[in-house]
Amino acid sequence: MQQELRNLLEETVDDGLYRITISNPRRKKEAFKIKIRPVMVKGKMLFQETVYEGTKVFHENRESSPMIDRIEKLLTEDFKQCEVEHRKQKATVLVSKKGKMKVNSKKNTYAKTESDEAGQIRMAHNRTKQYILEEEIPVPFLVDLGVQTKEGQVVHARYDKFRQINRFLEFIEDILPTLSKERTLRILDFGCGKSYLTFAMYYYLHELKRYDVEITGLDLKEDVIERCNQLSEKYGYEKLHFGKGDIAAYEQEGPVDMVVTLHACDTATDHALAKAVGWKAGVILSVPCCQHEVNRQIRCEDLSAVLKYGVIKERISALVTDALRAEMLEANGYAVDILEFIDMEHTPKNLLLRAVKREAHGEHAKRQEQIRQKIDQTTAFLHIEPTLQRLLWRDNRNEDGE
Repeated sequence: MQQELRNLLEETVDDGLYRITISNPRRKKEAFKIKIRPVMVKGKMLFQETVYEGTKVFHENRESSPMIDRIEKLLTEDFKQCEVEHRKQKATVLVSKKGKMKVNSKKNTYAKTESDEAGQIRMAHNRTKQYILEEEIPVPFLVDLGVQTKEGQVVHARYDKFRQINRFLEFIEDILPTLSKERTLRILDFGCGKSYLTFAMYYYLHELKRYDVEITGLDLKEDVIERCNQLSEKYGYEKLHFGKGDIAAYEQEGPVDMVVTLHACDTATDHALAKAVGWKAGVILSVPCCQHEVNRQIRCEDLSAVLKYGVIKERISALVTDALRAEMLEANGYAVDILEFIDMEHTPKNLLLRAVKREAHGEHAKRQEQIRQKIDQTTAFLHIEPTLQRLLWRDNRNEDGE
């Protein structure tokens, strides 16, 4: 029967494969499931093995022949069941306690309704539609927060939240090269709320990427903080803590590597950004919200024809606020991107400011002073004085030019 298994794998581990699912482990302490699917890497067909071990997920890509050898070994030594779904056939492999294999195979009748070309298009789509936190993989905090079922299925009504969480993790994935693995990373999340993204950040960095991180979530709602601490303790997240506190009054001892501030209302965002700059945080991720300050201040005769419309004035004020925040971070030694961030709970689209600290060079000081001068010109033209501008240099301009 092992030869029959070999024949099956040689027939199906090719570009017509949809997926192979290996389950029912012989030993409960090890991986409980393994999935295999084709992936295109730099134009080359490989097969990605996804191993589910507790709450952890591991990936490895192999060519077809090594993957066939790998599957044979898994079914001979570690697992008792395998399901193969191929464009042309479906098969089930069952292994008894004594190691005897039974292979049942039948034609894939679904393939008759679609051409091979359509099947290939569907597969290509499936390969590109990937999330950092994959569907069908239960993540404890997503289950408790109502985003997933216990089986790992994404709850239909919470799919937008699932996409938002993954989009946020993509922003973090981009800056991983700037984060050290040689020491504990300290991360502060201002205005964490229900902490979907705080838990996701800890799970991604600590559980999946193996960074030593210490994350503190800060919010004003006592009941929310208590609930988040309970969940953190339940999952064994020893370095994820939540506390009650105001952003403007919060003080941190020691270095801070990353500051996250999502939907801190109006000038609370400015206080969080000013704190991050003062701590010389290596990374800042901010999604501003409710930008009212500039809307109350803005006066400009040259723009009176457009500012007379309330909704236009509001939108212009919000965009001006975020653009100036980005420039102020640039003027304090950061490289800044403004990116679209999906969040269905507030507005159809929000902007995310992602700032990464630059290495200090003498030539940057001159450029940063030029940026400050342009900001002063812009704010004077619009008759505004944003809180962040005052916090960073109107009240006490940094002597070192940072």
